[in-house]
Amino acid sequence: METGSITTPFGRRSMTLGMLASQVMAGEIKPDQSVDKWKLFRALCEARPLLGISDRALAVLNALLSFYPKNELAQENGLIVFPSNIQLSLRTHGMAEQTVRRHLAALVEAGLLLRKDSPNGKRYVRRDRAGEVNEAFGFSLAPLLARAEEIEQLAGEVMAERLHVQRLRERITLCRRDIAKLIEAAIEEDVQGAWQGLYQEFRDLVEGLPRSPTTAQLELLLDELTGLRTEVLKQLEIRMKSAKRRGNADYFERHIQNSNPESTSELEPRFETKQGATPEQDNERGAVTLEEGRAEIAHPSRQEERQGRRPKARDDASGLKSFPLGLVLQACPEILAYGANGEIRNWRDLMAAAVTVRSMLGVSPSAYEEAANAMGPENAATVMACILERGGHINSAGGYLRDLTRRSEKGEFAIGPMLMALLRANAPASRKAG
Repeated sequence: METGSITTPFGRRSMTLGMLASQVMAGEIKPDQSVDKWKLFRALCEARPLLGISDRALAVLNALLSFYPKNELAQENGLIVFPSNIQLSLRTHGMAEQTVRRHLAALVEAGLLLRKDSPNGKRYVRRDRAGEVNEAFGFSLAPLLARAEEIEQLAGEVMAERLHVQRLRERITLCRRDIAKLIEAAIEEDVQGAWQGLYQEFRDLVEGLPRSPTTAQLELLLDELTGLRTEVLKQLEIRMKSAKRRGNADYFERHIQNSNPESTSELEPRFETKQGATPEQDNERGAVTLEEGRAEIAHPSRQEERQGRRPKARDDASGLKSFPLGLVLQACPEILAYGANGEIRNWRDLMAAAVTVRSMLGVSPSAYEEAANAMGPENAATVMACILERGGHINSAGGYLRDLTRRSEKGEFAIGPMLMALLRANAPASRKAG
């Protein structure tokens, strides 16, 4: 059995006060004290960051524990194991002996092992006539038993910290989702407000987080995102109260810029009627002005009147919302190169540029006309700008446009998420350019 005396290392290895303290601690183990070695090893794996040991050092310690004959570490069972470096190398799945020695030294340095070296530095055991261990030289596991309570406490702290970080990340994810969707809804519903500035502030906060953030950085980000979400909700609440006071029930449904459904402007273009064509022929081509479509959304009775006046008119575009021209150009800046003199000043310029892009990308006139009929000319031009922006990721622009047209006819397609994704993708570039 162990003598409990203070021992010094063999050869050139020097004695340190840390080794002495570990031996003194090991000498204070209570006679009836015991612990399950594998339960303790799992706690060691959890507490590894606080103990300052590597995963490969733990692999060596795992091999040492496998040489201990009992499951319970206890003084009465002896606490010294004496495998050779060759045996340890085999049980660490072929780890080089030099590496095994380095990690054994690290475990001793961390106060998890004690060396009990023989006079010649070899590891062996002396037994009595009955075969019981009389004296053993090797590595003592006494520090593990002596520090079992401390190790379990450290493991609990690490687990609590990991759970705290996990909850922080969950709350940050929820906060990010809330802010992004609330701003997207505000832009899509044409709610007046500084949404672009708030969105840019949101992106700055998220992109400023390091790749491997500390707990303090996550807590700070959560506080800032929570404040930003409160500001977004506050602005939306102010707008909703303002709309309620005005009694405008359609305020959040659609913002109608021109109350005359028969008028046209440069900002709200329509397909031009061919010279000499009758209204019925024009109707078959799906040429319905954006203003008339918007009036139908706000006033269903007008839609019924139009259906009586033009039996073949399509209302597929009435469920697809359009977006401000400035937002479209910010999300799809590449379309600017195809405008007259490199500029797009109004929707008519965008539609002309979209026709040029359609031809360049190999989209057939029929595919584009079907898209315009299903989505409306304004939205069809917006979709062409988005396809141009994502050209490197789309194999067949024509097939992709036809697929979006089919989805639009079924009410399964919305332009908002596509624009917001492009806006996010172009945000870092636009910030660097500014």
